Amino acid sequence: MKRSFRRYEILLPLQFNDGRPVPAAVNHQTLSGLRKRFGGASAETQAIEGEWSFRGKVFRDKSARIFVDVPDTPESRAFFVRFKKILKRRYRQLDMWITSYPIELF
Repeated sequence: MKRSFRRYEILLPLQFNDGRPVPAAVNHQTLSGLRKRFGGASAETQAIEGEWSFRGKVFRDKSARIFVDVPDTPESRAFFVRFKKILKRRYRQLDMWITSYPIELF
């Protein structure tokens, strides 16, 4: 029987909104939490540069991308909905960018 999987990708800020760097331990906490919950997670080490605007102000940021492949279930989706709230507090962000899409494992 073929199981469906979904990849969740999260952009983790490398700096807080005030410009201070996010301590490496914070990103490690996020990655290891996903590993403990799902058995594995991966991170890209190159910085992703982006720009976005909020209330007329332009923000420039650098982020890292982490991703995890999980069973495509309502429980997994509910986890990431809750996890987003945790990440917004942990990284002191107005929002966190989490995307997901179906994947096929061979």
